[in-house]
Amino acid sequence: MPALTRPSATLSTLVIAGACWSLLVCPGLAHADDTLGDGTQGTEQGANAGKDGTLSVTAGGVVFDTSKNGSGNSAGALTAATSWTPPPCWYAPKYTPEQLQKTLEPIWEAGSTGYEWDAKQRDRYVKGHPYKDFNKDKTGKGYFWDSYVNEDFPPGWDSCKETPFWVDQGDPPPANIKNAVTPEILAELAYAEIRVPSTKVTLAPAEATKVNLPTWAWLDGAEFKPVSVTASVPVLGIQATATAEPVSLRIEPGTKDAVTYPASGVCEIENGRIGEPYAKGKADQTPPCGVKYLRSSGDGTYPLQATVTWKIRWTGTGGAGGDLPDGTFGATQNVVVQEVQAVNR
Repeated sequence: MPALTRPSATLSTLVIAGACWSLLVCPGLAHADDTLGDGTQGTEQGANAGKDGTLSVTAGGVVFDTSKNGSGNSAGALTAATSWTPPPCWYAPKYTPEQLQKTLEPIWEAGSTGYEWDAKQRDRYVKGHPYKDFNKDKTGKGYFWDSYVNEDFPPGWDSCKETPFWVDQGDPPPANIKNAVTPEILAELAYAEIRVPSTKVTLAPAEATKVNLPTWAWLDGAEFKPVSVTASVPVLGIQATATAEPVSLRIEPGTKDAVTYPASGVCEIENGRIGEPYAKGKADQTPPCGVKYLRSSGDGTYPLQATVTWKIRWTGTGGAGGDLPDGTFGATQNVVVQEVQAVNR
């Protein structure tokens, strides 16, 4: 879940070479009323706690329902298994006619953006080329859309350069607008908010394993269940849910002097669990998931890396849906490996 106290980019924080190609980067802008219809669409984040203690987070014109997300101090964000990344910026409803007027007129009066830019803006939003008097005759029938930016400012955050444009309720945004919010865009934004449990595996023996003896490894099936985040834009009546489901565990022993089970080091999920808990009487059996160390760790430890791969699927308004790139999340734990002690009689 994003930090709830750190605001994303506001209208007055970003300047590109003194020029305004979007309200997002214009200096000296006043804040507009953040409420569009029944949904909060402002650039700052907020959160409302539900009865169960979960939060619905509003950020960048999108409401995130994280009530079915992973939780706990050890939960973390997924890393896409490919070079894919969520949208760094997107377009969504931001202003009613009156809100856009309250935002722009103080800028024009201050003259901080220069006469030429101000004149073009007046021509665009007041004089009818193409909007007359901020489209007030269409109040309640649509919104001005503008860009929002990922609060972490990843590469490409400044690529949404369109000035605010009007979209009638029920109509799609102009076809030439890239990253205009859709169920698929919402799914991609929800992906970025998914948090999954720690991948610390349970090992047997637990305290210290022995050279040349199999060590069983497994994950707590109760923790490794599907998690999901739903993203929506209430004023548009669209939403999408991204669901992450664990599919496999990769074990890297932390040394070349080791053998993994299976040989690939990848333990597939079976019957809703990854690996199998050790039980008495299985000491001589080969674990379905585990490792055998061939050399002692001496006075130190081996850094065993456990990485879970999560399959990501999404569903959205209108029956939309599909797959998103797999995500991974891993953790390292130190393993003590001791020599088998022989007993001399």
